[in-house]
Amino acid sequence: MHQIIRVQINKYFLAALSSFIIWGFFSLALKPLHDYPSLDILFYRVFFATVLLLLISAFLRRKVVLRDWLALQQLTQKERVKALFLTVVGGFLLIINWFLFIYAINHVSLQSASFAYMICPIITTILAFIILKEQLSNWQWFSVVLCVISCALLSMGHVTELIYSLTIAFSFAFYLISQRKNSLFDRFNILTVQMLIASLVSIPFFPEYSGPIPTASLFYILLMVVVVVFTIIPLFLNLYALKGMNSSEVGILMYTNPLIHFFLAIFYFKEEMNAVQISSYVLILISIVIFNEKVLFRRQSIQA
Repeated sequence: MHQIIRVQINKYFLAALSSFIIWGFFSLALKPLHDYPSLDILFYRVFFATVLLLLISAFLRRKVVLRDWLALQQLTQKERVKALFLTVVGGFLLIINWFLFIYAINHVSLQSASFAYMICPIITTILAFIILKEQLSNWQWFSVVLCVISCALLSMGHVTELIYSLTIAFSFAFYLISQRKNSLFDRFNILTVQMLIASLVSIPFFPEYSGPIPTASLFYILLMVVVVVFTIIPLFLNLYALKGMNSSEVGILMYTNPLIHFFLAIFYFKEEMNAVQISSYVLILISIVIFNEKVLFRRQSIQA
């Protein structure tokens, strides 16, 4: 028989939706930092976020940290290695994704960053098919073909933008898949460890690749907005949502991010779009609807 399953607007749903809405407006904080090197923005974002998270953990969440530490000791060696591996991989994927996203917005185009998160849900599901052995329907495979055609259209005269979009999308897709399985510990603690890993990876590169220490107060004000509003809060909300939602539901909500980006790019930042780009974006929207038809209309066939 067929059963109608309705969307549950619960705390996990609201957490996921809120995180993607917040990320959708990220460019408003990044664009004023255009004159600063992308690596500098990345370095200070990671360092400031790590310090803030460690302070919160040390003074406000010591019991939760201790609880997770004791839980880690009680795991089997295989479970412990898996949990640590997923956390470390998540830290590396975050820093790669952040750098490419910041660079794309400030030095490529806002549209390239927007398109990355438009195709990210589909890439996530394809990777889940390959890595996690999740099955795709014929309609979903058809939407993948439409997505490939859209990428081909965008590559006409915009190969660099397409490469950045695909790399950003793949890095975040791998992050989502890895963290979907990383559910043994408190999400805030996982985020703190991942930020610490990102800082440790960044420190050796900081002396050689960073520019002069910024002196403008605006830089630090905007950076704190980036760290708190556009890093810690949405990342925690996203990790928290993955605890109670499946990937398809999170994927649907992810589209609020690029849609906000597109509107900002066209109406606020006045970026130009030609007919080919508009056609490719329309095509990707069609593929999104086809790909998520069952989730959008909440239909699922259940055998009696």
